[in-house]
Amino acid sequence: MPLATWITFVFAAALIAISPGSGAVMAMSHGLAYGVRKASATVLGLQAGLLLVFVIAGAGVGSLLLASELAFNVVKTVGALYLVYCGVSQWRATPQPAMPDAAALAAHPSFARRALTGFLTNATNPKGIIFMVAVLPQFISQQAALLPQLLILGATMVTIDTVVMHGYAGLAAAMQGYFRDARAVKKQNRFFGGVLVLVGAALFFVKRGTA
Repeated sequence: MPLATWITFVFAAALIAISPGSGAVMAMSHGLAYGVRKASATVLGLQAGLLLVFVIAGAGVGSLLLASELAFNVVKTVGALYLVYCGVSQWRATPQPAMPDAAALAAHPSFARRALTGFLTNATNPKGIIFMVAVLPQFISQQAALLPQLLILGATMVTIDTVVMHGYAGLAAAMQGYFRDARAVKKQNRFFGGVLVLVGAALFFVKRGTA
């Protein structure tokens, strides 16, 4: 892969990662609620979901998905409903102000639960599939072997997105000091819950063939 092509992809991947979306909202939500260390499980799940979307697009399955109205609508509906569910759950969550470490650990979801939440957030995002199918082919040469190119591009995208999502989680975690009482935690839960519901609702309006 030419260096110039890779550098261009780095810039494109950075812009994709920085652009606010459901993954960024989830990373910030968990960073604020659990701290950046525990949010790492969420980020790990986000990357697993991102890799799945990347493989789908790279293998050409994404094009078939976009060609099938039924398949596309199923993915879109599942993704939208899942984000709405996460948003409603967070909106209704019982405020958990600052607690001793042992109590906080017991109150937080498990590593697997946080990772699964991140995975499903990215894996069921139809906008991610649309974007990958539209953008990825521009960085793949037909004259070179496909697998090495996909490995390079996939590793690059996951590395960049991991850094950016941890940045979002860390930024939110740094604000934990402002949310030490139950009323403030309740406002935080309702803010991020509301944003997740809005992002999920917006997915219902995503159409095939739009980037």
